[in-house]
Amino acid sequence: MDGPPKPIATPCIKVCVVDGESGLCMGCFRTLAEVAGWSALDADERDRIITDLPHRLSRVRPEKLAMFGRA
Repeated sequence: MDGPPKPIATPCIKVCVVDGESGLCMGCFRTLAEVAGWSALDADERDRIITDLPHRLSRVRPEKLAMFGRA
């Protein structure tokens, strides 16, 4: 292997608060299982999840999104 490993792409914005209703992180909109297993996923699976994240906004009530500046 030449040099250090490539960094893993992540949607994390360091706002790690899980919404109890949806089960999604209010920062990145991943589930706890996705966050915990992120480094074990292959690049294609991470890309699939990242592509899906904007669609998950509808699973969180607007007033909660507004609290985190995500509305």
